[in-house]
Amino acid sequence: MNPDPSRDPAAGRSLAAGEGPATPSHILSFDVEEYFQVEAAAGCVPRDRWDEMPRRLPAAVDRVLDLLAAGRASATFFILGWVAARDRPLVRRIAQAGHEIASHGIDHRMIGRLTADQFRRSLADSRRLLEDITGRPVIGYRAPTFSLTRATAWAIDALADAGYQYDSSVFPVRHDRYGVPDAPRFAHRAVGPAGGSILEIPPLTLRLAGANWPVGGGGYLRLLPVRIVAAALRSASRRGRQAMIYLHPWELDPGQPVLPMGRLAAWRHRVNLAGTAAKLAWLLDRFTFTSVRASGLLPAPPDLASFAY
Repeated sequence: MNPDPSRDPAAGRSLAAGEGPATPSHILSFDVEEYFQVEAAAGCVPRDRWDEMPRRLPAAVDRVLDLLAAGRASATFFILGWVAARDRPLVRRIAQAGHEIASHGIDHRMIGRLTADQFRRSLADSRRLLEDITGRPVIGYRAPTFSLTRATAWAIDALADAGYQYDSSVFPVRHDRYGVPDAPRFAHRAVGPAGGSILEIPPLTLRLAGANWPVGGGGYLRLLPVRIVAAALRSASRRGRQAMIYLHPWELDPGQPVLPMGRLAAWRHRVNLAGTAAKLAWLLDRFTFTSVRASGLLPAPPDLASFAY
């Protein structure tokens, strides 16, 4: 799949002859991992069995790429190092379609389960691998399971030290696995305990009844009526904000094997899988989406609001 030369990659929309670049509206991202690598499956599919599991990611990614091409959108793909090491052509296919490649770490372990040295190695090794495959700089990172919290705020300093330009690992909500509910809802400068700072781009939330409600992708997008997500996107636009939407390619694969998870985990993982592609296509038809790299947020302005974690 080749990028359309008439498309402005910074905006993800067509340009008529003589037109200047359109202003991008929102940011679309994908966490590229297999269906069995989610945190909810950690108890039933241990890492030493991953190579035995049926792979379904390539077909799911191709479906995503087709939808993005039809919607004339670009996106950021946060790719797990385990996946990249086993399917280098898949990573190249995403990059050659005009999308940004970013890091999702090496083996999908949440930050809190890593030592600081292990985390730094994961940052370095995943970036080295992705840059070797694509020949392009990797400047962004997203932690597995949005596991950058107040307890793991030291990771902000590690990201800054490693030279990453942006992060998308903080979810400003309350959740049993992750979340910093009082964190800013839109792009800001995250400051770590040692003073390191990095551009932070949280997933989209909706502010209601004094709380942040997650609507920006994943199981929330699958569970909620798509018009609620659209309303949150329009609300962000009215405030002059660019919102971040996220999905996983496995969410467009309703035929994936059923894993022996607990009841709640299985429901979270499988709810409304059959409707994800249609919801994504509906959003692509109504909103302009682009990657972080092409969003205009980089380099982050020095006067961007800061938040100490």
